Amino acid sequence: MSAYDGGVRRLLSTEEFVEEKKYSAAEMERILKIQEVIAKAMAGKLTWWAAAEIMGVTDRTMRRWRGRIEKNGYSSLYDRRKHPSPKRFPLEQTQRVLNLYQEKYSDFNVKHFHEKLAGEHQIDLSYTWVKKALQLAGLVKTTKRGKHRRRRQRRPIPGMMLHIDASKHQWMSDQWHDLIVILDDATSEIYYAQLVEEESTRTVMAGLRAVVETKGWFSSIYSDRASHFFKTPKAGQPIDTRDVTQVGRAMRDLGIRMIPAYSPQARGRSERSFRTWQGRLPQELRVRGIRTAEHANNFLRNTYITEFNSNFTVTAAEVGTALMPLHRQDLDRVFAVQHERSVNKDNTIQFANHVWQLPRTPLRATLSGCSVLVYEHLDGTFTVGYGPHTLARFTASGEPIETPLPRRSRRPDSGGASASTSPRSALRAPLGLRSSRRSSGIQERRTKK
Repeated sequence: MSAYDGGVRRLLSTEEFVEEKKYSAAEMERILKIQEVIAKAMAGKLTWWAAAEIMGVTDRTMRRWRGRIEKNGYSSLYDRRKHPSPKRFPLEQTQRVLNLYQEKYSDFNVKHFHEKLAGEHQIDLSYTWVKKALQLAGLVKTTKRGKHRRRRQRRPIPGMMLHIDASKHQWMSDQWHDLIVILDDATSEIYYAQLVEEESTRTVMAGLRAVVETKGWFSSIYSDRASHFFKTPKAGQPIDTRDVTQVGRAMRDLGIRMIPAYSPQARGRSERSFRTWQGRLPQELRVRGIRTAEHANNFLRNTYITEFNSNFTVTAAEVGTALMPLHRQDLDRVFAVQHERSVNKDNTIQFANHVWQLPRTPLRATLSGCSVLVYEHLDGTFTVGYGPHTLARFTASGEPIETPLPRRSRRPDSGGASASTSPRSALRAPLGLRSSRRSSGIQERRTKK
């Protein structure tokens, strides 16, 4: 008797075993396929490695099946438990879970859906069970693992390093926006999150300023190499550390170090955070009927960031914080786009298709030829600065705004009039006209006379 005939006889002897238990059509089809392939391999019509390739299993699994069949027959391929598991979930409840997902929560991720089952439907199931049920039903996709990478350790205390990134997504129905998020590396706490039309220099500066004003000074900021963060001479090459952007200049003025990321995997912490945002925020906005960016940002500021942090913030490795209060008064200038201009002979400057007349100032007799800075503020207004002094203000449309004249600091009055306190010398002193050499020469001639 051949091995194939013996396998068929053992198959026929398992009919009573099959009748004792009820199996689905898919399970029976799988078992019969395994039996057929193994029988051909035992008959020498297939090699064992070819049989393993047909079944989509490893050689080790095929050897295990072969040994099991040779010892106990084909009945060993069926469920070998005498009684079903007492933890088996009822079929009706399984259908209810799948129907809930299809009818109401089809755009939720597995973890979010698992929370809704327990919180709103009082269905207490393990996360693994829910995930496998949805995957077997074909309602969610299985994720593929990437190549092995070494995990970067978190910073030990908050404030040592912050992540800033943006994600373009359809956060509301038929509306695409960029979500700018700033989070702490040590705890994953969200410090800032807002929907904007597009990530740019101004929107990034607005987020950084909000963090500086609410949380304080921090040590470093970690970001991608977008053009508003860094200047890269050639694509894929290192950044130019000598030529900084407006964001880089603002961080340099505050003493905050900027760290560039050279791959998406390097920003894994913020990338994983965005997967969570994309799996939750659109659904929360849809459930609440929020359809405008303004209402969505109010919801983020007043409600959702606190709720998000309560679920996903972790404890820092060490006690303490690197965040420090910042008492600078020039944040309007720091977080502004700065442009250098030269004053014309008629005390005007040209900027943004406007010719702006600078008013008279007690600082100098004329500003002709001087270099001034035009500050383009986040609210759309403009100011013209000369050193620490503000010379003029203009609206977003270029109309002048009345500005108090800057005052020069005066020396304490010693009780008597002197040349250094006269109005004429006060204008000449900053220009360097009263040099020490000239003053000493005048004094020597007066002595000789």
